[in-house]
Amino acid sequence: MRFAKGIVAVGLIILFDNIQAQQMLGQRSEVGFGLGTFNYTGDIVRTYNLAFSKPAATVFYRSNISRVISFRTAITGGKIGASDTRKPIDPFAANRAASFNLFLLEGSGTFEYHFLDWRDDKRRLRFTPYLYAGVAMFGFSGVQQKNAEYSTIQMSIPFGGGMKYVLNPKYYIAFEFGIRKTFFDYLDNISDGDLQYKNYQYGNAFDTDNYFFAGLTLTYTFYNIPCPSSPYR
Repeated sequence: MRFAKGIVAVGLIILFDNIQAQQMLGQRSEVGFGLGTFNYTGDIVRTYNLAFSKPAATVFYRSNISRVISFRTAITGGKIGASDTRKPIDPFAANRAASFNLFLLEGSGTFEYHFLDWRDDKRRLRFTPYLYAGVAMFGFSGVQQKNAEYSTIQMSIPFGGGMKYVLNPKYYIAFEFGIRKTFFDYLDNISDGDLQYKNYQYGNAFDTDNYFFAGLTLTYTFYNIPCPSSPYR
């Protein structure tokens, strides 16, 4: 019981602090867009490889909870793909000669933490590094592997970081890089297979596929003008 009361008390303190911060902040809402690339790791590509980067874009809405914490909802889409024939990772992959090329669309919600108080107008600080993490759902178009049934809508865990720089009071730019950790092994349409048939059309059944987004974003900030309050209330 004491523990529950303590949690409630801490929550109320954080909420009150956030309300005060929003009143002081005056920059509660933001919209923006960005251009960048999708990349992938899985059975065809084991490590991040710029050679397989494909174009992607994002649009987002951000709510500033406090001076250092924001919540962002975003829609990100683009092409993603790779091929064994381009840069095979080993002789097995060269014989497999698998490839995929699909369109992926993601909807996400993430929290951002900014390390520096870059919104303080009294300081000359115009940049801050930041981290973000949250949850996402993604869908893709592709051909299903034979003898495999799966949904083309899956969940991922997006996390990463970047750097923001203020251009003027209403606009700022950012560069970010993030990974989407999935729980899915058919993004590249390759997973486990029957090893007794030497057709090479299988991969590692004990790992999952991941995808990445790297890009530049431009953000527009809406300023809120707080209403004056009576000192006699």
